[in-house]
Order: sequence, then C-alpha cells, then structure tokens
Amino acid sequence: MDDHAVPDALSITDLYARVDRAVRTTFPDEIWITGEIRSIKVNANGHCFIDMVDPANSQASGAPQLSVKCWANRWRTVRSTLDRLGITLEAGMVVRARGEVEFYKVRGSVDFKLSELDTDALMGKVAAERARLIQALVDENLFDRQRRLRVAALPLRVGLVASPGTEGYNDFLGGLQGSGLAFAVTVAPTTVQGKDAPAMVAAALRDLQAEPIDVIVVVRGGGSKADLAAFDQEPVARAIATSDIPVWTGIGHTGDQSVADEVANRAFITPTECGQELARAALDYWRSVESVGASLARIARDRVHQADKALATHQRATFTGARIQLDRHADSLVHRAKSLRTLGRGQVDTHAERLAISGAATTRTALAAVRRNKDALTARADRLGNLPAQRLELEELRTGQRRRLLGAYDYQRQLERGYSVTRGADGAVLRSVGGLAPGSVLATQLADGKVTSTVTEPPTSQNTSSTHTIDSDDTTEGTH
Repeated sequence: MDDHAVPDALSITDLYARVDRAVRTTFPDEIWITGEIRSIKVNANGHCFIDMVDPANSQASGAPQLSVKCWANRWRTVRSTLDRLGITLEAGMVVRARGEVEFYKVRGSVDFKLSELDTDALMGKVAAERARLIQALVDENLFDRQRRLRVAALPLRVGLVASPGTEGYNDFLGGLQGSGLAFAVTVAPTTVQGKDAPAMVAAALRDLQAEPIDVIVVVRGGGSKADLAAFDQEPVARAIATSDIPVWTGIGHTGDQSVADEVANRAFITPTECGQELARAALDYWRSVESVGASLARIARDRVHQADKALATHQRATFTGARIQLDRHADSLVHRAKSLRTLGRGQVDTHAERLAISGAATTRTALAAVRRNKDALTARADRLGNLPAQRLELEELRTGQRRRLLGAYDYQRQLERGYSVTRGADGAVLRSVGGLAPGSVLATQLADGKVTSTVTEPPTSQNTSSTHTIDSDDTTEGTH
C-alpha cells in the first residue's frame, strides 16, 4: 500500500470472510423458514433449485427473494417423501423448510441449503383443498350425479380415457378380451400424470360426450400419490361429475381413492378389475337373453303339442258325430220307405175296385204317381247318403288349415327351413339395409346358433353388404 492508502480498507476477500463469519455466528445451526415458491427446477444432475419470496408481498416487484438449493442425494429423500404423500411442489405453494444459511462467496449471495420440508403442513393444505373441492361438488348437487345415471344393460360401446400402451391401458383391454364379446372401444388418448394431465384428461372426457358409447372408462396403473395427483384435481372431478354418459374408473392400486373415484358412477381398485366387471355385466345380460329365448322355445313347443292334441280330439269327435248322423239318417230313410210302401198298398187295396172301374187311364195315372214318388225318395236317399262324406271332407280341410297355421308360428321351424333373424346392436330386428353403415355390429340367429358380424362396406338395397365376423365363435352354444 502506498502512503495515501486508507489503513482500515478491506479487500473483497476480507469483506466476504467477515460476512461469512457473521452468517455462521448468527445462524450456527439449521433453521426453519416460511416462503412462497416462485419457481422450482430440478436439473439433469438431480439437484433441485427453488426461488422463494415472502407470501405477504409475493407480487411486489422489489420483494426479497431467497435462493434455495437441495443437492441430489438429499433431494431424492425429500422427493420420495413427497411422492408417498401425494404432494407435488408447484409455484404459488407456501411451504415451511428447514436448512442451513450459507454465504456463497463466488456470487456474494446468501443461499439456503434445504434439508427437510414440513410435510405435515403441506398435507393439511392438500387435505383442505380436497375437502373444499368435495364440498363444492356436494353444494352444486354434482357429487353423486354420476351414481344416478343408469348404465346400458349391454354396454358393448366403451369410451376409454387412458395413455395408450401403458400397463393400465393393457390391463383394462385384457379384461375385456377374456370375455369373448365384440366390444367396440373408442380411445381418447391422454397424459395421466404431470401438470398437464388434469386439463388433458378433462378434455378427453368432454370429447367422448359426442360419441355413441354406453360407458366411459378412465384407467391409470399404479404409482405414487404424486403420480396419481391429477385425479384429485378439480378439472378432472368436474368433467366426470358433469358427464352425461356413466363414467367408471380404475385408477391405481388397492387403497388408492381419488376424488375422481368418489364422483364416478362406479370405481374399481385396478384397471384389470374394471375391465373384468364390464365384461361380466355384458355376459350376464347376454346369458339372460339366451335364457329367455330358451324359455320361449319351450313354451312354443308346449303350445304346438297342446294344439296337436286338441286337433286329434276334435278329429275323433268329428268322425264319431258323422257316423252317428249317418246311422240316424239311414234309420229314418228305412222307416219312411216302409211307411210309404204300406200306405201305397193300403190305397191300392182300398181303391182297387174304383181303379178297376176307372179304367186303364186311371191305372196308368196311379202308376205314374207311384213312380214319381219313388224317384223322389230315391233322390233324397242319394243326397242323404253323400252328406256324411261331404261333412268329413270339410272337417279334414279345416283341420289341415289349422295345422298349417300353427306350423307357420313355429319359430324354430322357420329357422330350420333356412330362414334367419338379424338384429342390430340395439337388439331390434333388421328389416332393411337402410341406416346401416360400416362398423355396424349385427347379430344373426340361425337354426343351430348365433353369429356376430360387422358391416365393412356401405350396404345398398340391390346388393347385400359383406360382413366380417370379429371375435365370433360359430357354435350352437356360442355367445357371439
């Protein structure tokens, strides 16, 4: 130093050394601080850097800011605890942190080396936010709205909100494929974790509202509570609660219960169980339809058998009545013939002398009258003799007509003759190709089983559209 130098001037090194000693003297041990997160970043090496400000003046431009750092080895422990509790640190959150105050000489700044976060306080905030959301949905009559919706009896058209190719996505589809039914799945792909997940899941749910589907399924495989945090967020909960289509959820593992689960129509502990339950519901309905069909077939057979017995009884009664009528008319004819012969002989004897006197002309007149009466009697006898045969022929014709009428109503016989019955996806019998489009699912009943098919070309009234059977089993007892 020259003669003009100030004797008490400090070098930068000395100044920073004194500041460092002052910081260490003032903060010899770790301390707790409270601050609002302004930004958070984890670099490629796993180190976490957080900028924090005072909550009271976080929006002020000149608010003091503290740089908080947490080295990778310590951040792994802190992050693991946060994930286990389902907490995700985000800008705007107010946290209590414990750590060491350090003076960083290279930049001449005071930093804070984080070692621990007050997770109890954070859990209280998460729980409070969850309770607030649930109460808001209850107040708006949305909390149990989904449970008031009725799921279709045969829910084969499924809208799937999931991340394609993930474990949860594959587990759900595996549950459906095991049923052997032709489910039509419309996938609305989305991210299921991270800060963008709530908005994307909600958008996928809204997109599916315009699709012709029976039930929407939201699935996500297991993970930490932080991985599943998107399903506790308000956008997802409201999108499910306000959906006009029933929503089922299969999120996480056993014990995981999100707000999305609580507002859904039905919630399952895993995607696999969700898929299996959906398949079971469809199979139960299909088996009930088969049971009703079998019962109707038995009733039809019984009715035909009873009609056959009634016809046989009626036929026997007709034959017996005809014989009785024939015998009665024959006896009457014999009696009348005897009476006429007796009467004729009496008249001849009584008027013999008179007729002899009357001469040959009168005799011819009498004989002619006798011949006329005899011819009339013969004609009447012939008519009465033909009456039973005509009556029997008429009754046999009526019996045949009744038998053919009953046979026309026999459902199984119509199928055995080569006819079939085709129904659409809604179960209604198809009488025209109008309204069919590629992708339409058809169920055809044949004499020995059922066939499920899908329209692959636009049908026309002149040309029957080709179909391709999907996952069908063409056996008598098949369920396709």
